[in-house]
Amino acid sequence: MNEYQLQAKTTAIFPQEVSAAYLALGVAGEAGEVAEEVKKCLRRGYSSDGSDFPQDRRENLFEELGDVLWYVANLAEVLGFKLEDIADYNIAKLKKRHSA
Repeated sequence: MNEYQLQAKTTAIFPQEVSAAYLALGVAGEAGEVAEEVKKCLRRGYSSDGSDFPQDRRENLFEELGDVLWYVANLAEVLGFKLEDIADYNIAKLKKRHSA
């Protein structure tokens, strides 16, 4: 995850004075595109678990999820966080919640 974050940083071009806001809005926008793809599948009668989504929609989701990841990685970088630390913390939090 940290290697991805380093690679994503090398492709980041945005105004530094608004970097956190720009990247947070990017996360929201790309997550919205993911939601829109799923909504289109549901509207067309595909299952809500995604198991029967058509290949073209699956490819769009794959690409949009990558865009979400890029924005998350760069936002984490700007804020001084490492993706690996975020992922590790999140898993530990979820395991603790699950065991409660």
